Amino acid sequence: KHSKLVQRNIRSAINADREFSTISSDSTEIPIVLIPRNYRLPKFTLGIPSGPFVLYQKWNADKGLLHPGVRYIWWPWYRISHIVTKRIISYNAPAKDCPTADNIMVNVDLSLTFHIGPDEEAAINFVYSLGAHRLDELLSAETEEEIRALVYSVTHDKVNDLREEFAEGMLKTLNTKFKPYGVNIVHVKITDVALPPDLQDRLEKTTAYKTKLGEEEKTYENKVRVLEDEAIKELETVKRSNARKIQIITAERARFDLLKQAAESQTQGGAIISQIEATTQSEMAMQRAIGNEIIEIEKARHRAEQILKQAELNSLKMKIQAKQQAAVMIIDSEALIKIAESQAASMIVDAEAEAGGAEALTEKRRYELEFSRLDVLKKIAGTGRRFVTGDVGEAVLNDLIPETKL
Repeated sequence: KHSKLVQRNIRSAINADREFSTISSDSTEIPIVLIPRNYRLPKFTLGIPSGPFVLYQKWNADKGLLHPGVRYIWWPWYRISHIVTKRIISYNAPAKDCPTADNIMVNVDLSLTFHIGPDEEAAINFVYSLGAHRLDELLSAETEEEIRALVYSVTHDKVNDLREEFAEGMLKTLNTKFKPYGVNIVHVKITDVALPPDLQDRLEKTTAYKTKLGEEEKTYENKVRVLEDEAIKELETVKRSNARKIQIITAERARFDLLKQAAESQTQGGAIISQIEATTQSEMAMQRAIGNEIIEIEKARHRAEQILKQAELNSLKMKIQAKQQAAVMIIDSEALIKIAESQAASMIVDAEAEAGGAEALTEKRRYELEFSRLDVLKKIAGTGRRFVTGDVGEAVLNDLIPETKL
C-alpha cells in the first residue's frame, strides 16, 4: 500500500512520542508533524518532549526551537506551533501499471527512508516551506515519475536487473530536490517488481524449464566427465601395456645388437685374414704381371725391329719395280704417240676426200625431198574433189604445177 505522510492535531505536547508511534488502522498514514492544542489560559507547568523538534510562536510569530524539559507559567500568547519528528521514516511508494519499452504493464514497489533535519533550521524550513501534506504529494509524484521513466527505458525481462542502478540514481535525484526543504533521503530500494500474472506464469515456467535444462546439462556434463574418466583410464591401461611392450622390444633389440656386434667382430676377423691373403696374392700377381710386361716389351721390340727391316726391304723392292714400270710405260707412251700421229694423218686424208664428194651428196638429198613432195600431192589429187581457195589454194596450185628449176 502507498504510504501517506500526515499532520495530526494532539491534545498535549508531552504525548508526541506516543502519537508518532501510533499507526493508523490501514497502516498507511505516517504522522511526521504534530500540532498541540492551544491554551487560552495560563498554564503553570508545560512538559516539552525530548525526541522531536518542538517549535513555538509568540503572537503567531515563529520564535524557534523549545528545548526539552518543563516550562513554568506558560502564557496564552505563547503556543507550540509544530512538533516535527526526528525519526527515520520508511515510505512506501508503489507504482501501478507502468509500461515497459515493449509495452508490458508492470507494478513496481518502492521503499525509501528519510528524516527531517538535522538541525533547527532544517525543521523550520520544512514546516514553513513544505509541510507534511505537500511533502507527501511531491514525494509520491517524484517517485512515480522516476519509476515510470525507469521502467519505460527497458524491456520487461530487464526490469529486475536495474534495481541497484535505479536506486543510486533516484537517491541522488531526490536529495537534490528535497534537501533544500530540510528533508534528507537516506535510502531508496525497489522491493518488488510484479509482471502480469499470465506473463509471470510463463516466465516462471521458462525459468523452471531453464533450471531443468541446466540440470540436464549438468547431468550430461557429469556423464561426459565419467566417460572421459573411463577413457582416460583405458588410455592409461593401453599406455602401460604399450610401455611394457616397448620395454620387451627394447630388450630384444639390445640382445640382437649384442649378437650383431659379436657376429660383426667374428666377420671382421675373417675379413682381415681374407684381406691379408688377398693382398699377398695381389702383390704376387702384380709381380708376375710386371715380369710378363717386361717380357712382352722385349718381344714387341724384337718384332718391331723385324717388321722395320722387312718394311725397308719391301720398300726397296717396290722402288725398283716402280722404276722398271716407269721405263716400260714411257716406252708404251712413245709408241702410242706414234700410233696417234698415224691415225691423225689418216683422218685428214678421209676429211679431204669427204669434202670432195659433199656437192654430189647435196644434189642427191634435194632429189629425194622433191620425190616425197610429189608423192603427197598425188595422194591429195586422187582422193576426190576439194575446194581450196585463197592463199592456200594458190600455194597448192603452185605445188601441182611447179616452175621448172634447173
